[in-house]
This record gives sequence, C-alpha cells and structure tokens, in this order.
Amino acid sequence: MGCCVSTEKKRDWKPLEERSCTDIPWLIIYSLFCIGMLCICGYPIATGGASRLISGYDSYGNTCGQKNTEIEGVPLSGKDMSENKYVFFLEPCNIDLIKRKVKSIALCVSKCPATELATYEDLKKFALNNGSYLCSYDIPFTKYTSHSEISTKCPKLPVPASKAFPLFHRCIPVDVGCYAEFAQAFVTFVSDNSVLRRVIAGVTASKEIIMGLCVLALVLSLIMMVVIRYISRVLVWILTILVIIGSIGGTAVLWWLYVDSKNALNNQTMSVFGKEVASDNVKALLVYSIGATIFTVVLLLIMFFMRKRVALTISLFHVAGKVFIHLPLLALQPFWTFLCLMLFWVYWIAVLLFLGTAGTPVKNNSTNVVEYQMQGPLQYLVWYHAVGLIWINEFILAFQQMTIAGAVVTYYFTRDKSQLPATPILSSMARTIRYHLGTLAKGSFIITLVKIPRLILTYIHSQLKGKENACARCMLKACVCCLWCLEKCLAYLNQNAYTATAINSTSFCTSARDAFIILVENALRVAAINTVGDFVLFLGKVLIVSCTAFAGILALNYQRDYTVWVLPLLIVCLFAFLVAHCFLSVFENVVDVLFLCFAVDTKYNDGSPGRQYYMDKALMEFVEDSKKMAGDGRGQEMRSMTRGGTST
Repeated sequence: MGCCVSTEKKRDWKPLEERSCTDIPWLIIYSLFCIGMLCICGYPIATGGASRLISGYDSYGNTCGQKNTEIEGVPLSGKDMSENKYVFFLEPCNIDLIKRKVKSIALCVSKCPATELATYEDLKKFALNNGSYLCSYDIPFTKYTSHSEISTKCPKLPVPASKAFPLFHRCIPVDVGCYAEFAQAFVTFVSDNSVLRRVIAGVTASKEIIMGLCVLALVLSLIMMVVIRYISRVLVWILTILVIIGSIGGTAVLWWLYVDSKNALNNQTMSVFGKEVASDNVKALLVYSIGATIFTVVLLLIMFFMRKRVALTISLFHVAGKVFIHLPLLALQPFWTFLCLMLFWVYWIAVLLFLGTAGTPVKNNSTNVVEYQMQGPLQYLVWYHAVGLIWINEFILAFQQMTIAGAVVTYYFTRDKSQLPATPILSSMARTIRYHLGTLAKGSFIITLVKIPRLILTYIHSQLKGKENACARCMLKACVCCLWCLEKCLAYLNQNAYTATAINSTSFCTSARDAFIILVENALRVAAINTVGDFVLFLGKVLIVSCTAFAGILALNYQRDYTVWVLPLLIVCLFAFLVAHCFLSVFENVVDVLFLCFAVDTKYNDGSPGRQYYMDKALMEFVEDSKKMAGDGRGQEMRSMTRGGTST
C-alpha cells in the first residue's frame, strides 16, 4: 500500500491527448498470479484429481474405468476397473449435509440397476445377468443370499432404480423422492404437501409466462435508461415534496403528542408511580420534539442551499440519457460482464472440485474408507484459489468500469460528436487492454485486501454465534461494519480513479489522488448526486418492478392451469429487480463519469476563446444559469469548481 505515494509531478488534466501504459509492475504481478491459478488447475489434472472427479472412485481408492495401483494397507485397492465405469452407492440417500457427501460405501460397477431390486436374490440375478456386482468386492455374487456381512457390505433393500448421471458416471436414483428428507423443513413450513405440489405445479405451468415477464423486465430496463432523463425532474420534485411533508409532519405529530400528554398529566388524577411514568413520557416527548425540530430545520436549510446542486444532478441525468443514445452498446455491458463472471465462476468451482479429489490417499481407520487429502504446503492451494476468486472477480468488474469510463470520456471530450469512433465501447476496451490492465490489477487488489479480512470476520462471527459474549459479538460486528464502509469508499474512489486514468492515462495512485482532489472540491455536489441520484434510480427500479408485477398479475390471473401463483410472481419480481439493478447501475456509473468530466471541464476551462467548454448543451445551460443567479460574472456555484484550478 505504500506504493500509493505518488512521485509524479503535478500537471494539468489533458483529456485524450496522450496514451501510455500504466502500472506495468502490477500487470506483471497480476499475470504471475493468474499463472499461479492455472498451475493450481494443472496440479489436480496431473495428479489424477480431475480424473477421479469425473470418472468417480470407490471407497477403496480405485478410480472407476481404469487400472489402479495398490494402496498400502488397503486390501481391496489396486483393482482393474476398466470395465466398471460407474460409481454405485450402497445407501445413495444417506447424505451428510455438513460435509456435503454421501455417507455410504461406494463401489465401481459396470451397470446401474435400471429397475428396483427388492431382495438379495434379485441382486444375485442382476449380477449374473449383467456382470455388475452391487456388493463389496470381497463377497462373491454366489453368496449374496447367505453371506454373514450382507447387511453392511451389500446395498440396503430395496435397491432403488437408478441411471448414470451424464459426464460424472454416478448411479443416481431415478425416484428423487428418497431425497425428500432434505426438503422436510420446507414441507413442514408449507404444512401441507398438497400446497407444495400446487406451488411447484404453478411454476411449471406458468414457465412461458415467467419467461415472457422476464423479457418484459429487460425491455423496461432498457427503456428506462433512455427515458429517465425526461422524468428525472419529476422524480426529484416527488422526493423533495415527500421529504418536506415527512419531516414537517413528523415534527408536528411529536409536538402534538407532547402537548396532549402534558395536558393529560395536569388534568388526570393518578397514583404517584403513574405520575412519575407519565412525567418521564412527557420529558421524552419534549426531547424527541426538540430533536425532530432541529433535524427538520437543518434538513430544510440543506435542501435550500443544495437546490442548485440538485439541478446539476438533473442535468447530468439528461446528458446520461443522450450518452446511451449515442453509445447504445453501453446497454450490453451487464451482459458480457455477467457472461465473463459466469464463465470464471464455473471454472473456479470446477477447479475447487478437482482439488477436493486431489492429493494422496489416506485410510480412515474408523470407517476403513479411503479419502484423498492434500498434505503439507499443498493444502494451502485452496486459500490461494479463494483469493483468486475475489481478486479476479473484482478485476472483471473493474474492467467494466474502465470500459464505461473510457467510452463516456471519449464522448464528453469530443467536441464534434460526428468524429466519435464507429464503436466507442470497443475502442475503449481495446485501449484498456493495451494500456491500463495494470491499473485495474492494482485497484482490484486494494479492494481484495479489504474484502478478505471482512469475509474472514464474517465467517468467524457466524461460527461463534451463540458462543461468544456480548462484548466480543459487538466488536466483531463493529469491525465488519467498518471494513464494509471502507470497502465501499475505496470502491467509489477506484471508480473515479479509473475515470481519471481514462482522461489522463496516469497511474492508479496519481489518478486516485487527482480524482480525490476533485471530489473534495465538490463535496456538496457529490453528496447531492449520490443522494438525489440514487433515490431517482431507486424509484426507477421500483417502477420497473411494479410494472412487471402488474403485468404478471394480469397474465397469471388468466392462467387457469394451477391455483397458486404467488411463487411465480415472486420469481418474476426478483428477476425484474436484479435486471433493473444491473442496467441502472450502468446508468449510475455513466452519471458519475460525466460528473468527474464536468468537474475537470469547469476547473480548467471558462468558456473564453482557447478555453471553450467541452460540455453538452444541457450542462452549458446549467453553467449559464449559475452565472446569472450569482450576478458577478462567475458565480459562487462555479467558484467552488474552479478554486485551485486557475493558478495551474
């Protein structure tokens, strides 16, 4: 972290004038880390862990479908399983939820039983006809009906019909009813199996409607990103009116309760104890009323003095809507980011499963079952892999932010919009890959450093729930809360640092310093944008969810194939909110980038010849209105933007 002390000479912001690679050492570090992640993937593949996961292995360390070497101290190991390609569990429904594995002896068999086997005679006939032996290897099939250990070394009767699970070669019971015990808590909550069946039937029967409503939520989100610039002013006024009514009304109610309680205390006859309680209530109401009055007055004063800055938020929303019209590919950013994250998560989970079957075979003396475990330094590969999950995940999100910032910066600082690149998004991605991957690696690593201890403390708190004392619980929660706040602050600063890098092509620390100075100089405006803007976007999300839910109620009301449609409607509403959040978060990023560009523009330009503004007409009108209101040719509203910039 000490490397964040910048030694670069302070200079003016020079938008889009020059490009250079930034934070190359961090790009090298990140590349080496990713190579380490690939090596972790290669280790279980080279040592057979991946093969054991896919082909499966029995309880004696034999990998199904291949020849095996004998394991010392395990008599039934080292068998040729070339013909036995499937894993069969003697008790497939006996699952340990805590350890997430089947608590049963596993065998390699040549065929899964396609029909139910009710007796040991059926097991014998199945082995004779198919050459697939379902009892332990040390019991010949001729003794399936008479061996003394058939109760422990043969499957529990009746043996359910099963089929091979695709790719992973496990015999899975066809009737999933044997797993019903794991849904027992949910069933008891529903209290009636028939209700559960009707709910599931409702989801199944309405799958076409659910898909249609999800598409509707997607379309509404895309439309909202364009039209929100037209309704932002109305939403801001709604917010203002609600805040004023709520604060004044709440204060008035508190004063009314205070006066009423005071009159009741003076007029009623009650015991000494009752008078003391009533007197305490009156005093408490007086304190609450005074506090609410002070809060209301301060809030109204803040709203009065920030009214012009609210106007800037509306102007930025208006310009952001134009940006999406000129750069329509911005709307696809959530799609490719989600796709990249999904591919990485699938890869990460697959490698984690590979690691679970890698290592050396170890015999469990209590159960005589062979388990594969990584020992020595190799056991820490999982922790390296876990850090990779967080760092690479943050890197992908940072790449999206840098791509958006680069495209919006190009749009803002291009005076003639007809001279924009044919595909500004793709151009921004190319610039990011060519010049700024090191900056993304450094910014995402800083977030990772904060997120890891927060997740560790959260895990410790969950494990100690009900065991630690109140003081320890409070300290843990306070630490988690502080780390969460720090993470959010750093994430916001990172986002603005990426914007500064897109403008000036400076290193991460220099960009973070420059962005921080700009944000501090415009602290009130940042507060207005983050409060008013976030509330407007929240109302947009509520509007999308409400419209989708209304359409869902109308559509599901005419579907007569089921009786319970609460769950389908909840699924649709949840999906609608997630989609709206993804798309409007991109809109929020665009607004933040536009604000930093606007702040830089007004800091180093004043509209005079040779120093013309780059800003859009809507922002230009805001600047002119601010000058007219101030009446001094520059205006208090604009002085806060230019302080410290005119001397540069």
